[in-house]
Amino acid sequence: MDPAIFLIQCLNAVQYGLLLFLVASGLTLIFGIMGIINLAHGAFYMVGAYMAFALQPLVAQYLGGGFVVTVLVCVLLATLLGYFLEWAFYSYLYHREHLQQVLMTYGLILVFEELRSIIVGNDVHGVPVPGWLASSIKLGDVMTYPVYRLFISAMCIVVGLLMFWVLTRTRLGMMIRAGASNREMINSLGIDINRLFRIVFAIGVALAALAGAIAAPVSSVYPGMGNAVIIICFVVVVIGGIGSIKGAFLAAMLVGFVDTFGQVFFPAAAGVMVYLLMAAILLFKPEGLFKH
Repeated sequence: MDPAIFLIQCLNAVQYGLLLFLVASGLTLIFGIMGIINLAHGAFYMVGAYMAFALQPLVAQYLGGGFVVTVLVCVLLATLLGYFLEWAFYSYLYHREHLQQVLMTYGLILVFEELRSIIVGNDVHGVPVPGWLASSIKLGDVMTYPVYRLFISAMCIVVGLLMFWVLTRTRLGMMIRAGASNREMINSLGIDINRLFRIVFAIGVALAALAGAIAAPVSSVYPGMGNAVIIICFVVVVIGGIGSIKGAFLAAMLVGFVDTFGQVFFPAAAGVMVYLLMAAILLFKPEGLFKH
């Protein structure tokens, strides 16, 4: 393989893995800390992408901002949406059986898909790449790589580092980690565990929506785009270890490289290679790579 092509595939794998980590980190927070099997998490990814498509003209007209301002507005709205959904629906699921969690969150997928169809229709849409990120860098004699894909990777790294800092260096992170270990003890210390879980859920929704918003210019915006994402994100969470952010990062990078290079070297089997990776890891480490 030509060195330039190999480098491009490595960059694609890193970008895909980091984007998966952004979505899966929100899912592992909700799944591992709150104990909710949230099938609707992929719908939040879709919501972020559609908000980026629908709000960009409005943000430019009324706020005078570009794509970055649009993404910030999307994240803010997604955070408010997550806070409301936890209060209205998810707060009733903590002591319910997993089957009831699956049924309700699957119902939310149908609701979001129907609302998407009513509001923006069923067409495929594109989100333009910002002009200041529309260039490419030269790799080798004839190969180039889009600057926007490097921007996606950089954004995911910054958000990941910020999330790691919050979880390990702040009071909120301390409460989240303690709540994951022992809810009853947190309540006995006077901390409102329900409000804490509401904040965690809002953060998880915001991370998924952020991933959808920044991925929209390269993946387009289309009906059902969250369904494939939620499947692969559950694979990442299971491989990494339920509730482990560090495990989600490592698993996302593994999945990114296996999927990207699988499509290059084994295109006929690329669809199953990620699941073979999961099976191989769980065979030797049933709890995943890390425990939270």
